[in-house]
Amino acid sequence: MTSSTSLSRNPRVRVTDVELLSSAWYVLRRTTFDYRHADGHWTTEQRETYDRGNGATVLLYDVEGGTVLLTRQFRYPVYVNDHPDGMFIETAAGLLDTDDPETAIRREAEEETGVRIGALEHVFDVYTSPGSVTERLHCYAAPYDPADRGEGGGVADEGEDIEVLELPFAKALEMVGTGEIADAKTILLLQWAALQGLFRSSSRPGQTS
Repeated sequence: MTSSTSLSRNPRVRVTDVELLSSAWYVLRRTTFDYRHADGHWTTEQRETYDRGNGATVLLYDVEGGTVLLTRQFRYPVYVNDHPDGMFIETAAGLLDTDDPETAIRREAEEETGVRIGALEHVFDVYTSPGSVTERLHCYAAPYDPADRGEGGGVADEGEDIEVLELPFAKALEMVGTGEIADAKTILLLQWAALQGLFRSSSRPGQTS
């Protein structure tokens, strides 16, 4: 994350103090800053930010087969917030670590789904939880050939236990409506594919392709 000493891009914000609260897993900070409101008066504010680095994700699609390739794995944070079983369906994704976004998502896609990406299209970048989490997510789309799929499943040494799901695109869209797919990045990319007409013959609700 950008250091507080370089946070001078907005003249309405003056950072006065940054406290490190935790760095056991990622980094939690409490920042004190002065903020000038639209009417000109200043207030002193505090915010906590959770810095886990930036990430990347990719929607893998097969236009000819009318399918998308998603993953399912246990996500404890959603489990404690009323998700039925914590088994979360989402696009392949991961943190950048020290890599650039394209390199990172190629690595993550191969580890999680067994797909070695060829052509890769950058779709957009998003901040998924701007109230507290600093992460910027780089979103991509890429075709895959079912015949070239490897094993996937994630990295066992890192505790990953990932199921690969190949779904008709129309079914995936239906699952957004039913709540079976509730992941923000996945919904964004599926809706992008629908708006782009990526699956013109397979995007009608109820069609199984």
